[in-house]
Amino acid sequence: MVGLRKGKCYRKITRAYTRKSKVKSKAYVKAIPQSKIVKYDMGNLKSNFDHTINLVSTQNLQIRHNALESARLVVFRRLQELGNNNFFLRLKTYPHHVLRENKMISGARADRLQTGMSHSFGKPVGLAAQVKEGTVVFSVDVNKDNVNKATEALKLATPRIPGRFLIEIRKN
Repeated sequence: MVGLRKGKCYRKITRAYTRKSKVKSKAYVKAIPQSKIVKYDMGNLKSNFDHTINLVSTQNLQIRHNALESARLVVFRRLQELGNNNFFLRLKTYPHHVLRENKMISGARADRLQTGMSHSFGKPVGLAAQVKEGTVVFSVDVNKDNVNKATEALKLATPRIPGRFLIEIRKN
């Protein structure tokens, strides 16, 4: 059963490779996979809050769209305990980079069924957000009473995303 590759396969930032071909239709990625991220802004969108808590990247890396969605769900579920009017959660990174994979057949007599790496460009498998050092991934706006719970919620997101992150608390 073939599933998703490990996150470390796509962690490093790589420049998007553009295929050079004499045939125009083979020179670009035709279909981009659908992003798994459902919402980018959650909670009370209109209210003004006292504090902003940011999840900031401390290194350059790529984060896949399914990892961002998983982290968003964890943070949102924890923040819902405060009530929907007591916070504003925003996912600030957008997955633009198309991840491609040249699928290889393994097993007996597989060498006769594929061309190997001779013309490999790969089929699109997913999307990733390229995050540089100091970029804010998530930001949560809350009042002074709920700052501790919001920082705990963002701490729960860090194991679901590759790389290292800082939690930054700012007063508005």
